[in-house]
Amino acid sequence: MKFIDEATIEITAGAGGNGCVSFHREKYVPRGGPDGGDGGNGGSVAFIGSPHMTTLLDYKYRQHWSSERGGNGSGNNRHGKNGKDLVIPVPLGTEVIDVETGNVVADITAADRPTLIIEPARGGRGNAHFVGPTNQVPREAESGFPARTMRIRLSLKVMAEVGIIGYPNAGKSTLITRISHAHPRIADYPFTTLVPNLGVVKISDGMSFVAADIPGIIEGAHEGVGLGIRFLKHVERTRLLIHIIDCDPENGRNPYDDYMMLNRELSSYSGSLAEKPQIVVAGKLDIAGAREKLEILKESLKGLGIDIFPISAMNGEGITELLHETARRLSKLRLSGIPDAAPSAE
Repeated sequence: MKFIDEATIEITAGAGGNGCVSFHREKYVPRGGPDGGDGGNGGSVAFIGSPHMTTLLDYKYRQHWSSERGGNGSGNNRHGKNGKDLVIPVPLGTEVIDVETGNVVADITAADRPTLIIEPARGGRGNAHFVGPTNQVPREAESGFPARTMRIRLSLKVMAEVGIIGYPNAGKSTLITRISHAHPRIADYPFTTLVPNLGVVKISDGMSFVAADIPGIIEGAHEGVGLGIRFLKHVERTRLLIHIIDCDPENGRNPYDDYMMLNRELSSYSGSLAEKPQIVVAGKLDIAGAREKLEILKESLKGLGIDIFPISAMNGEGITELLHETARRLSKLRLSGIPDAAPSAE
């Protein structure tokens, strides 16, 4: 299924039904009086999180969504039928943004809990409501309130506690394949991963968490270079980042420069991203010459007080230690409730 994380749609809440002008007619009842019923309320519009959806594809091709109009009132004080509400399912992690104001009107992070976006339009009152001492035979009724329309931008940010970040082709997809049942596309060229891939990671002590393999980030990503901002936003809900640095000696890059570049991109995009805790991982140690590059990286980062976890996702070296450290850090972050938008997999 194609991954779509942005869509703009138009939603309309149904108009209220019109009130009725009617007078009671019955044999031998010369003054039956007004009996026009009220119009029904229009249907509301709400969004609800669905754990079974992973993309906004449905909203890329259907862009107009409406609830039902309220029915008109009728004689004998019969109330018009209320319009049927519209509840729109979206993937967990979807922000609902008012296009006109740019405000986030809802953040759909919980399943099966509808969030009201447009309230129902009230139906008009029938003439039975307007009887008074000076108006015994009212001949007026109200029209229903008009339909209300909003243009909405849907923006999906994946729901994961752990984000796996790094330069393109650093080994992120290989790692998530190793630690979960996710099956992302893997190849030996940059930008193989074009969408975030989610995987549930289960650790032997019973703890579990959702991890996201975030497509590669390059310099200038915060300004839209490469796949840029599209994927930086998917890191925002995570509690913890696993930052993989490619130690392949044949890639022609300096691992320290890669580390600093990616952190600059996080900081330029959002100050909160730069403050997220990181586990720094040196990858691809199964490749000849990678350990020499690892030693250079350790020396470069020594002054920053950063511990490095050396791994090989191909042969499993260091994976157990990395998972235990991830679990330890996550346990503390869950207790602190930071951030509270990211759910655990438990």
